[in-house]
Amino acid sequence: DAFGAPGGTGEPGSKLDHLGDHRHAPHAATRPRRAPRKLPRAAVTAGEACGVEMSELPNIRQRGNPKQSAWNPPHAGFVLGLDVGSSVIRCHVYDRAARICGSSARKVESLYPQAGWVEIDPDSLWVQFVAVIKESVKAAGIEMNQIVGLGIATQRATFITWNKKTGKHFHNFISWQDLRAIDLVKSWNSSLIMKLIHSSGRVLHFLTRSKRFLAASFFTFTTQHVSLRLAWIVQNLTEVKKAIEEENCCFGTIDTWLLYKLTKDIISIVNLGSEFATDFSNASSTGLFDPYEMCWSGFFTSLLSIPLTILPPVRDTSHNFGSVDEELFGVPIPIVALVADQQSAMFGECCFQTGDVKLTMGTGTFLDINTGNKPQQSFGGFYPLIGWKIGQEIVCLAEGNAGDTGSAIEWAQQLDLFTDAAETENMAKSLEDSEGVYFVPSFSGLQAPLNDPCACASFMGLKPSTNKYHLVRAILESIAFRNKQLYEMMQKEIHIPVRKIRADGGVCNNSFVMQMTSDLINENIDRPVHVDMSCLGAASLAGLAVGFWTDKEELKKLRQTEMVFKPQKKWQEYEISMENWVKAVKRSMNWYNKT
Repeated sequence: DAFGAPGGTGEPGSKLDHLGDHRHAPHAATRPRRAPRKLPRAAVTAGEACGVEMSELPNIRQRGNPKQSAWNPPHAGFVLGLDVGSSVIRCHVYDRAARICGSSARKVESLYPQAGWVEIDPDSLWVQFVAVIKESVKAAGIEMNQIVGLGIATQRATFITWNKKTGKHFHNFISWQDLRAIDLVKSWNSSLIMKLIHSSGRVLHFLTRSKRFLAASFFTFTTQHVSLRLAWIVQNLTEVKKAIEEENCCFGTIDTWLLYKLTKDIISIVNLGSEFATDFSNASSTGLFDPYEMCWSGFFTSLLSIPLTILPPVRDTSHNFGSVDEELFGVPIPIVALVADQQSAMFGECCFQTGDVKLTMGTGTFLDINTGNKPQQSFGGFYPLIGWKIGQEIVCLAEGNAGDTGSAIEWAQQLDLFTDAAETENMAKSLEDSEGVYFVPSFSGLQAPLNDPCACASFMGLKPSTNKYHLVRAILESIAFRNKQLYEMMQKEIHIPVRKIRADGGVCNNSFVMQMTSDLINENIDRPVHVDMSCLGAASLAGLAVGFWTDKEELKKLRQTEMVFKPQKKWQEYEISMENWVKAVKRSMNWYNKT
């Protein structure tokens, strides 16, 4: 997918926050015990001693009364990092040592009005968003005027449209998981126009050797792109179509809409001021953005009859987006970072150099590699993204994903195979192997490198002797096998030497999965002390914007490693097992294809 990522999220959900008790992992005796992570609905206190030294903040444009502004408070010293995921919205308060001083998390409720439709109520999301900010600040034992900056990370490609004059939304958020546009996707991908795009791309690439045209030569639409879901909305909602004709429609992903709600400045919306904006990381994940030209794609928006006028201006990832309206929290907190969740996790992991790799295992798996300042495309399913843009610095990523990781574990829990996800690690370790049982994690199809939306999830190799322990081990093994597939494809097609690999997301707490992945790819994998990297990344970007932290070198020193997993077995010891798993995968493919 040349012009945008799946919008999936790798955030750890409430059932994924402590997937595996890593105290039983290899080398456990050499490091301190860590309390299991729990996801509260309301605020929890993460520590008391969070005092910081004062430093002078940069003199940046502010709104409201300077005496009340968070830019120059008498006791400034904290930044907020928020992550709006598919299942959880969370907020952490960070001090200058990047310690979490207060936290809050609440569940994001998805709506399913029709089969295949997935929506989020914007009013409910807004209430949860405001609540976690208030609760986390209260838990930290500080005042709102001590917050010097706010950074917001969001799930990607979930969008909404609203009335430019009144601010009233026309419909609920349409989730990246929504399938209402699947017929449009099939129609476009098999159309004559798409064939012409592919053939033209091949010819132009041959003549110019431009990677942009190479990407066009095998571009296809997916339901995870904003593009065709937005086209569906325009075609089917009369109110939206009318608003577009009257130039009274705004489009935004979650970050853009939250910015609008936080600033409450309708005049700025009309004038396309900074309060109606997105950043490069979110824009590049929509399927409407050209990462090679660093702008909205006039070609694809024209092709789909989506006017450029409804799309927000694209700003740097660290940028002064305005300040929170004082009515919300009593002070105008500066909004200084908007970022997509996976790109935020990459920043939080300090994967700043070309060849740095991040492996996020949450609801889904996302493998990202820093490709420097140029986008790179593969033929197998890795897609180019903008990681972040800060001033003159542009960092690009290549990303591959697997859709069902933590979601497969949650499904098994719903079947009562275990009570707590933390049990799965020891259940898997209690067996020598899965006794020939294999699981295909494909509730949402198979992504790269197989790319089969019609694949089904399945267990194969079941016997009368099979018990729940074998089933659980097979599920965890399937996650590691998918990691192996993604890593091999990345090595084969991206052609950038790997410098280091860092993991995050709730499933990385499971040391069985981590160790098996390390064995399979024959690489060291670093697991951090705190796995909520989307929050930390957003906070880091915000902190850099206001001078809370000096530079990336300071951030590197603040990142803490909990454990490094090193290969203990040769991958060949898994070879027969993986070959059998691949057979199971092939039998599960094309299952739902009606033709």
